[in-house]
Amino acid sequence: MDYKHGESRGQMSFFPKSLDEYIGQENVVRFVDAFVESLDLVELGFKHARPNQTGRPPYHPGDMFRLYLYGYLNKVNSSRLLEREAGRNIELMWLVGKLKPDFKTIADFRRDNGGAIKQACQQFTVLCQQMNMFSGQLVGIDGSKYRAVNSKKRNFTKEKLKGLREYVDKKVDEYLKTMDEKDSEEVDEDKPTKEELKEKIEELRRRKEGYEAKEKELEKSGERQMSLTDPDSRLMKTKEGTNVCYNLQMAVDSKHKLIIAHEVTNECNDQQQLLKMARKAKEVLGVEQIEVVADKGYSDGEQVRECEKEGITAYIPQKRIASKDGAFSKDAFVYRAETDVYECPARQKLEYRSTENRKGREVRVYRGVACDECAIKSQCTTSSSSRLVRRWPGEDALERMSHRVRGDPEKMKLRGQLVEHPSGTLKRWWGYGQFLMKGLKKVETESCLMILAYNMRRAINIAGTEKMIDAIA
Repeated sequence: MDYKHGESRGQMSFFPKSLDEYIGQENVVRFVDAFVESLDLVELGFKHARPNQTGRPPYHPGDMFRLYLYGYLNKVNSSRLLEREAGRNIELMWLVGKLKPDFKTIADFRRDNGGAIKQACQQFTVLCQQMNMFSGQLVGIDGSKYRAVNSKKRNFTKEKLKGLREYVDKKVDEYLKTMDEKDSEEVDEDKPTKEELKEKIEELRRRKEGYEAKEKELEKSGERQMSLTDPDSRLMKTKEGTNVCYNLQMAVDSKHKLIIAHEVTNECNDQQQLLKMARKAKEVLGVEQIEVVADKGYSDGEQVRECEKEGITAYIPQKRIASKDGAFSKDAFVYRAETDVYECPARQKLEYRSTENRKGREVRVYRGVACDECAIKSQCTTSSSSRLVRRWPGEDALERMSHRVRGDPEKMKLRGQLVEHPSGTLKRWWGYGQFLMKGLKKVETESCLMILAYNMRRAINIAGTEKMIDAIA
């Protein structure tokens, strides 16, 4: 049995008369072209949307935007790779009219048009809303860490700088001790000379001065860490360990898993992001009431209470604080709002005693009144005094939310299905696990292109290219 064979390279053939015959009617590039054509580039603020009367003609911003949208839709987000694709990719030749801008021009477009790209991303969200692609009822909120252009070696915390200084001091002491020993030893050609040791000591001292300067800079800025390559990035905990990252927050609608709002932050955790993201989602959807689901990293009483005031009902599992030495955890104590007391497992009262300031918050302290006579005190506290419980601001909202979560466990199952889908697609399937640009504003532009490409691909998979084009018209 023979194999299937292609045509001979020397065989003459008749190509189609135009590039358009290579592009099928359902090809995604047809929608990309129609979408960009529908945008008012001047109103959105694209640079060179109105060309200058003199000087060298620039590339049309619409063509450059088409180029980037095609790239992000096809896992090509590098300006150098886009330059290469523009010269060999038939779909791109069709899309941008065989233009071949160099990588610097391509990179400059992304750098100079952050605000306009963000507004274009919002325009597509409006289009999806007009096509009834959002439920407008339930939204999943989650944050995902994306690596920055900054290695861990170029990131410093106060603790790290202190450790580096101590290491330098230790090495200097070792070299000085070695120098003293050399005075009483015979010359050994295999070991460093006194002059070489002096050079190493001077180098270590210069390094220490650099560490001390960074410590002063950190103290002056009030920040807990600093990054040298990308100053806006921060060291964060990820599933793969600690890395210098940005935290991309996303709000995902439950109907088709489309991202309706997002924001890039350099906050290392999600604790203060709930209200901000829920507000954005509610504003985009244009509704008075909305339900949001998130993981326990968003569990903050004050945030949940503010959400309730604004018609946002949160479903978040509460953080469980492990008890020490096997003692009863705080969950075992029931708060009685009518009498402002806690009830312990032995049905005894813990009454309000004082207020503390912790992390800038006023915390109420409740202390047991009958602990000394309690038969199970050893199971509750190892302290010689009575057991105490602290009540943080917003715990009333957390208690109401905990009741809601227990009453509707299905909502928590939906959370992973909503928020893990776009994150998994962007990071694992498309390979966008690291930003290419430096600085919060530029990274925000990158995130807009990523999310616009995700939403565009998702919407086209749902509705089809022709229906999406008809919706624009």
